[in-house]
Amino acid sequence: MSTTAPLTPRDETPETRKPPTGEPVFSVDGLWKVFGSKAHRVPADPELAALPAAELRARTGCTAAVRDVSFDVRKGEVFVVMGLSGSGKSTLVRCLTRLIEPTAGTIAIDGEDVRAMDRGRLRELRRHRAAMVFQHFGLLPHRTVLDNVAYGLEIQGLGKAARRERAAEVVAKVGLEGMEHRRPGQLSGGQRQRVGLARALAVDPEVLLFDEPFSALDPLIRRDMQEEVVRLHREEGRTMVFITHDLSEALKLGDRIALMRDGRVVQLGTPEEIVGSPADDYVREFVRDVPREQVMTVRTAMRPASADESGSGPALPPGATVSEAIEAVARTGSPARVVEDGRCLGVVDHERLLGVVAGTEQPKGVV
Repeated sequence: MSTTAPLTPRDETPETRKPPTGEPVFSVDGLWKVFGSKAHRVPADPELAALPAAELRARTGCTAAVRDVSFDVRKGEVFVVMGLSGSGKSTLVRCLTRLIEPTAGTIAIDGEDVRAMDRGRLRELRRHRAAMVFQHFGLLPHRTVLDNVAYGLEIQGLGKAARRERAAEVVAKVGLEGMEHRRPGQLSGGQRQRVGLARALAVDPEVLLFDEPFSALDPLIRRDMQEEVVRLHREEGRTMVFITHDLSEALKLGDRIALMRDGRVVQLGTPEEIVGSPADDYVREFVRDVPREQVMTVRTAMRPASADESGSGPALPPGATVSEAIEAVARTGSPARVVEDGRCLGVVDHERLLGVVAGTEQPKGVV
């Protein structure tokens, strides 16, 4: 369960790494997806619903890929769903736009019932409101980069000049300027994935849905694409749902993470909550090798300041990492103040910081 790439902090200042608190875009409640001829029996029967996967298959012939999942995706948030292969994460994201039909539960986008949508309304949802970026690029090999990016706009009925102009803008935004007239076969894997991202962005969707889009790329290109997603999110503030099996990717990209196992969400929280307070032994094992000092912040490590400490020592924002605080404390030899809007919230000292790194100090504020 180790990470597959070094954990690198998200490319933003600590003050900006705060989960959005706005209205939910997607709201999911009690969602089930069961495969099999008797699928609808499972969510309705508490005895069947509680069965482990192997026993459920033996009793009913059914497989529960998603089991009673509930969450909200807030406006402007990067919401990551992660888990190992077979955990149900890809099935879950496909249920959001009914690429896979849910068995039970509710899904709403901006308060509108997705499961009640007719065919026309569902088509509008997929074309305009929630665009998917897949692992396999799905590019049209006979079309140029520009025409691949403009494809969704063509389906929407936009005129040729307008869609090519919009496509050119998005191509430049994802770093492919000068490659507009190449065909997919002339591009590297990372470049093709940028075309897929541009095609999704071109239709200006409210939500971008990423289904393990970078897992087939080599590590260096994958890191570049992660940085591209972070940059686009920072510039546009677009709501994103990102599916991955890679913990380092989840911690780097996610404002909040839903960790799945056997179709269920076993923990939902910020990266700091997941790493600092694992919900059970499974999550604890999952995050065991994560360098805590790169994820935990001084807000959770601080203690009350004495009268002498509140006016002296280095100042750090509440979102500064423990790693940054250790540097500041080592450099000055005194506790660092945690300061927000000119007010000292508390201090972090050498002993407290090392306790958080070692996991012997239960971080304050992590639930």
